[in-house]
Amino acid sequence: MLLLLRRAAARAGVPLLRAGPGSPGKACLSHTEPRPRDGRSEEEEEEEGCYQLYPGHIPTSPLQKALLAAGSAFMALYDPYRHDMVAVLGETTGCLALPNLRDKMKHHPEGYRILQERPRIRLSTLDMARLQGLPDGSLGREYVRFLEDNKVSPDTRMPPKFVDDEELAYVIQRYREVHDLMHTLLGMPTNMLGEVVVKWFEAIQTGLPMCVLGAVFGPVRLSARKLQVLATELVPWAIRSGRNASCILNVYYEQRWEQPVESLREEIGIYPPPAI
Repeated sequence: MLLLLRRAAARAGVPLLRAGPGSPGKACLSHTEPRPRDGRSEEEEEEEGCYQLYPGHIPTSPLQKALLAAGSAFMALYDPYRHDMVAVLGETTGCLALPNLRDKMKHHPEGYRILQERPRIRLSTLDMARLQGLPDGSLGREYVRFLEDNKVSPDTRMPPKFVDDEELAYVIQRYREVHDLMHTLLGMPTNMLGEVVVKWFEAIQTGLPMCVLGAVFGPVRLSARKLQVLATELVPWAIRSGRNASCILNVYYEQRWEQPVESLREEIGIYPPPAI
C-alpha cells in the first residue's frame, strides 16, 4: 500500500521525505540526484533513502498521510476490528492531539518521568504470576482478569510507523498500551458496546480524531436496545468521567499494580461505572 502511495505521490510531483544533511532527529524533504542502482531494485533504494527516526518508522509526506488517513478511515469504519487500520488512522490524524498530550505529560511529575523512562506494557515486561497473585480488586489482578476473560494480549498493540517525531511516537505507543487498562478502570468489556464507551472517554481525554470517529460511528452496529442504554446512561457517564479525570497518560500504571481499582478511579477522577 505504501509503495502505491509513493508512486502516486511521485506522479503528482510531491517529493518524498528523505534524510536531509544536518537535520538529525527529524525527517525532511529532500530532492536527491539519481544514483547507480548497483543491482538493487527501485523499491529497495526507496526504502534506503528514507530517514528512520526510530525502528519501523516510515516517513511520509502530507499527501501520503492524507491518502493513508482516508483509506484507513474507510477500512476502520467497514471493519472496526481491523486494529491495523485503526492504528494507521490514529497516527496519520494525530498531528495536533499528540503534541498536546506530550505537553500534558511534560508538565506533570509522573507523566514527565514516564517520558524519560519510556516504560512498556508487554508480556516480556509483565510479571504475570505476580499480578495473578495480587488481591482481588487490585489494579494488577483486575487487569490480568480482563486479559484472560477477553482473551487479549498486550503484545497485540502495533508499534507506530507514520509519526514523524520519535517522542510523539512513544506517546501514541503509550496510549495504545494503556488502552486495556482503560477498559479495566472503566469496567467495560471488549464487545462493540464496551469499545464505543471507552472511545467516548478516550475522545474527551485525548482529542485524537481516531477516538472521535470510533465514538461517533461505532454505535451504528448496535441494536436499538443497546443504543438506548448507550445514549441515556453510558455516553453521558463516559463524557462526565473524561472531563473530570486527569490525563490518563500521567499515571505510571506499572507502579500502581497493588493499588485498588476503586482507589485509582477516585484519584484519577473517574466516576463509578454503571452496570451494563
